[in-house]
Amino acid sequence: MRRLILRPGAIGDCILSLPALECLRAGYTEIWAAGPNLPLLRGFDAARSIAGSGLDLLGIPGVEPPEALIERLRSFDSIVSWYGANRPEFRAAAEGLRLPVVFFPALPPADSRMHACDYFLAQARTLSPRPVPAVPRIECPRRRGGFAVIHPFSGSASKNWPVESFRRVAELLAARMPVRWCAGPEEKLADAVRFGNLYDLACWLATARVYIGNDSGPTHLAAAVGTRTIALFGPTDPAVWAPRGEDVSILTFADATPERVAALALA
Repeated sequence: MRRLILRPGAIGDCILSLPALECLRAGYTEIWAAGPNLPLLRGFDAARSIAGSGLDLLGIPGVEPPEALIERLRSFDSIVSWYGANRPEFRAAAEGLRLPVVFFPALPPADSRMHACDYFLAQARTLSPRPVPAVPRIECPRRRGGFAVIHPFSGSASKNWPVESFRRVAELLAARMPVRWCAGPEEKLADAVRFGNLYDLACWLATARVYIGNDSGPTHLAAAVGTRTIALFGPTDPAVWAPRGEDVSILTFADATPERVAALALA
């Protein structure tokens, strides 16, 4: 079977979907996702950017999607889409083309409190009941560097624990191990380590002794490579969105102090 999986979303959404994507693996499996996430999908037969595919043109009134896109979509025996579930015009266009698409909601129901990883995997198992653990895993070369990583950012200012608190944690850890700060390409932080490729970032995080960060993509990435991870949650619900990994601790802003975070890092 040739299967196409359409998985939009940010870094954390992609990582929490990894068990579901593995569950959906077929004889040939191609994934279209957000461009920055493509390096994390190395284990599949092909990975392509949704933005570069022309997919968003499908269903727009008066706009003809590229014929090459239609031919490509028709080459698959199965299309599983977390894309377009809330776009009636997109769904109608897919049905009109008689594409073999199954649509899944891209977010867990707000009132369910079901962990997103479990939710995505349960969706996938309706099509392919393979025994896949509900823990995201990204394989990277493992060697311990003996240092701590702090990433004090996220996709929203409301999800950021105060930078001053992170700096105090760094002071408390510095007597026991080197501390390195991490930031994305557009995040302003002097002397931070930065990577343009998420797989390269994953491999670097895999060498850390401990990682500390907010509810963010890099935090999910650290957990998925097996690094000791301490995640700080503010407005989002960790019961739904907490990172999963071999060694993950969750603290809410209400419970977190620099001393407590440092103690967890050193435990």
